[in-house]
Amino acid sequence: MIKVGLVSLGCAKNLIDSEIMIGHLHAAGMSMTADEREADVLIVNTCSFIDMAKRESIGTVQDAVEARGEDKKRKKQKIIVAGCLSQRFSKELPGLMPEVDAFIGLDQITQVAPIIERLMGRTRLEEEDPENLVTKQPRYIPDYDTPRFRLTPKHSAYVKIAEGCNHTCSFCIIPKIRGRHRSRSQESVVREVEQLVASGVREINLISQDLTYFGMDKWTEARPNPRSPVDSSRGESLATLLRALNEIPGDFWIRLLYTHPAHWSDELIQTIAECPKVARYVDIPLQHISDRMLSIMQRETTGDYIRALIGRMRAGIPGLAIRTTFIVGFPGETKEDFAELLQFIKETKFERAGVFRYSSEEGTKAYKLEGRVHHKTCESRWNQAMRELQVIAEAFNASQVERRLRVLVEKPGVGRTEMDAPEIDGTVMVDAALPVGEFAEVTIADWRGYDLVAAR
Repeated sequence: MIKVGLVSLGCAKNLIDSEIMIGHLHAAGMSMTADEREADVLIVNTCSFIDMAKRESIGTVQDAVEARGEDKKRKKQKIIVAGCLSQRFSKELPGLMPEVDAFIGLDQITQVAPIIERLMGRTRLEEEDPENLVTKQPRYIPDYDTPRFRLTPKHSAYVKIAEGCNHTCSFCIIPKIRGRHRSRSQESVVREVEQLVASGVREINLISQDLTYFGMDKWTEARPNPRSPVDSSRGESLATLLRALNEIPGDFWIRLLYTHPAHWSDELIQTIAECPKVARYVDIPLQHISDRMLSIMQRETTGDYIRALIGRMRAGIPGLAIRTTFIVGFPGETKEDFAELLQFIKETKFERAGVFRYSSEEGTKAYKLEGRVHHKTCESRWNQAMRELQVIAEAFNASQVERRLRVLVEKPGVGRTEMDAPEIDGTVMVDAALPVGEFAEVTIADWRGYDLVAAR
């Protein structure tokens, strides 16, 4: 029996790809091992979103190659590089990493078992099997019956409702890596969530590059104005999907991870407010507030639009926690642009937020922009913004003391509220006797940094 090891890097979307690969490997009769030394084949599922992720992916592959060369037990081990790094640099990597036995892209994750079977008898799969080269424009999307082995805790699962992205943000390489936006059918998503809830899952995390564009790629007419009051009049949308998911029997909540601000509508706001199973938590990366910067970033929004949208969201969804991210040090960002962003952060008081330093990515439109911000200036702006966000976070956590909150117990003594996404936000320290994977009502007695402490 072929033993396979897998290292999964990057975001939750990549994690699902890893789960799908493992599902297909199990279906083919292969076994998985957590011990890389025991693996006949080691798969590294890579990330290549920003430079830091790219370096981590390259370093992980290099470590695997070096370990194989130093360990006699791993001498015959095959190494496969999968994921975004392979997809992005499909032409360059075989020459740069000749020790790697195969590079597979995003469309090959369901073919990983036959690829391994053929690889075990060959040395350089790409040279002998050109049909297994990385496809230029990925088209694959999973379905409800796609073989999959979940790597998340039993009570929490990610559900990828779409793949790819149609946006042209000047800083982002994702559309070139993952291709055009392609939605699953609403029926497919509903059936998958039904299966997960029936298996005991209490948290459904909906993910894609842009949740709010769900279904819209299938509309026969042009996309409406983002502020259109009705999305579902033209077909399936995130609003119609949420209403369908809300009707599934069971005790669970639904979390929205990554929504683009340009596609929000009043109908979506109303839908969330009227669906009790949808968590009062929205991830909506805004990136900036300055009109100049939003235009250079090609974000399809303006500062006034964003301010009005946030106002409508807060008014329409009582108790909403908004998570967002911003980029500082983007080419052309002036001290006035940053001052406007800092003031916006102070005024809006996001419950959850983070700041990224601009990462110059080859292949993006921003890569060739002039007006680069000095790295020390970028670092200074990042520090200022993060300090302000920390003050806001501490004030918000202080306001939660004495409140009664519902938590999902993550592990003994640790829970998360609906305001806290897995692996991203804070936690709640709870009684260690509370059952893991179930909901509990707790009273907040204190807070520490980004975390809350429940009364025992």
